[in-house]
Amino acid sequence: MARIQSWKRGCCAGPAGLASGMEPGRDAVAECDAPPAEGAALRRLVNGFGQFRHQHFEVDEELFSRLLEGQHPEVMVIACSDSRTDPAIICGARPGDLFVVRNVAALVPPPAADGRPHGTASAIEFGVKALGVRHIVVLGHSFCAGVRCLLEHDHGTRPFDYVSDWVEVAREVREEMNGLVTDAERVLVARRAEQAALLTSLRHLAAYPFIAERVAAGRLSLHGWYFHFGWGVLQAALGPRGPFRQLDPDGPLHPAIGSAEALGRAA
Repeated sequence: MARIQSWKRGCCAGPAGLASGMEPGRDAVAECDAPPAEGAALRRLVNGFGQFRHQHFEVDEELFSRLLEGQHPEVMVIACSDSRTDPAIICGARPGDLFVVRNVAALVPPPAADGRPHGTASAIEFGVKALGVRHIVVLGHSFCAGVRCLLEHDHGTRPFDYVSDWVEVAREVREEMNGLVTDAERVLVARRAEQAALLTSLRHLAAYPFIAERVAAGRLSLHGWYFHFGWGVLQAALGPRGPFRQLDPDGPLHPAIGSAEALGRAA
């Protein structure tokens, strides 16, 4: 217990510390003391929409005409809400290519048909049952604040009302990492925990009956991808418990769960 506490010290000095994206143990400091111009961030979004119209909407009217009739994405991506890891940008996707589900740490809760509202599960169900996606990609990433928050829970740190409960979906990751960390290993274990959380979400996905049925029939494949944005590298899980290897644009695309033949049938 002492080991895992030592690497966390200073890593979650309140919500600002988690949001900084810094390595555990570094002080959370403001990058800039000067306040931004009023409305500057929103103004960039408005200007960005103008660029979108010019570069996409006006250039590819045929695509958007088809999208008016409905969406037919083949791929669902379950990604983190982190502003640095937009799956459409990372993968160069066009409008209509991806059905995207985002939440803190890209977590998938286990099946729980308890009559309560379940946002992530409902989005997954819609993508599979209504849209008929052929592939589901769980997209984790490096420097994930949600996973760091999960790792801190074993010594009582709960800086959030809702996030702290949410990340317990992957509490087995904390149990796996507990006792394995030294000060010299803090960065390595953070990366390992992020990948372990991704694999936990994959296994939870496979437990949903409507997913298991389609995987068994070769109609759906499950993939675990890990984006290290410090290196600009995208890795894929070779199985439901790893390991990970770097994805090559011209290399094989083996699902973590499901048959490789399903990829050919979906192509």
